[in-house]
Amino acid sequence: MSLADKIFIENMKDIIENGVWDTHLPVRPRWSDGTPAHTVKKFGIVNRYDLSKEFPILTIRRSYFKSAVDELLWIWQKKSNNIKELNSKVWNQWADENGSIGKAYGYQLGVKHKYKEGEFDQVDRVLYDLKHNPSSRRILTNIYTFADLNEMNLYPCAYSMTFNVSGDTLNGILNQRSNDMLTANNWNVVQYAVLLIMFAQVSGLKAGELVHVIADAHIYDRHVDMVKEIIANEQFAAPKLEVDPSVKNFYDFTVDSFRLVDYKCNEKKYVIPVAE
Repeated sequence: MSLADKIFIENMKDIIENGVWDTHLPVRPRWSDGTPAHTVKKFGIVNRYDLSKEFPILTIRRSYFKSAVDELLWIWQKKSNNIKELNSKVWNQWADENGSIGKAYGYQLGVKHKYKEGEFDQVDRVLYDLKHNPSSRRILTNIYTFADLNEMNLYPCAYSMTFNVSGDTLNGILNQRSNDMLTANNWNVVQYAVLLIMFAQVSGLKAGELVHVIADAHIYDRHVDMVKEIIANEQFAAPKLEVDPSVKNFYDFTVDSFRLVDYKCNEKKYVIPVAE
């Protein structure tokens, strides 16, 4: 069993057995047929993944690693908010006729701000501080910009990363206001584990712990039976992540800079409905 499997199974069982349903409340999300998409949830879940020990990807169902990394690079490298620059269709339902998702995600990371050291966007500020101010307790990003929320087609779910250097090790905290646990939980964990590994490598550091803080961890009503099936699936050992060691510049990473070795997982394809 991988640690990611163990944590995911424990989270899902806890939500199903001890969570709170919102069926008595009016809810914003809808299924494609217009039916309200209700959830059962737990508040304030905190999961910890030690990246020095194993890469946190599920084996009880396939996580689409390449697509997850591609979206990560779309947001953090390209700093894009246009799906025409993304190779998957995960954002299509939130894009307008021009392909834009509004002033969300990559757009926010690319906005430049003035500091005494110069002008940086949020990503380049992190890279600068990891090199020049590794003892800083101010190395973070935040894309939940209140002034721009009305121009975002979807409010950021995973909205903040805080980085902390301890000795020669880079650790990080991912803050998430909302997490559709079946659809996106491990997708986000995989992405931000890769991000932390990327920042560590180009900063001459080791990747340490990723802490994932979720305010509203929920399972949609139409996902519950599928969740029960998935968490009962056969489990395998975690794969090893190989990263091209020649990459020294954050912007030189590509999807092909990463390779999962011995990734064994349940191969059943699940068609997961997504609420809008």
